[in-house]
Amino acid sequence: MATSGTDLSKAVWRTSTYTNGDNGDCVEVADGLTGVVPVRDSKRPDGGVVMIGAAAWGPFVAALKGC
Repeated sequence: MATSGTDLSKAVWRTSTYTNGDNGDCVEVADGLTGVVPVRDSKRPDGGVVMIGAAAWGPFVAALKGC
């Protein structure tokens, strides 16, 4: 489980494949961190980050696809 002490200083962020490309609502995720998938708003990269457990990532994405 992620904690607030997770070091994201070297995280490599990528824009979600579901981003529409017109500078609208954009979500970024960082890959390669053990046990977590950080998610942030690309318009506010210095803002907050939601940490989702790696095991919960698949069900989380599946739930969003169903919206």
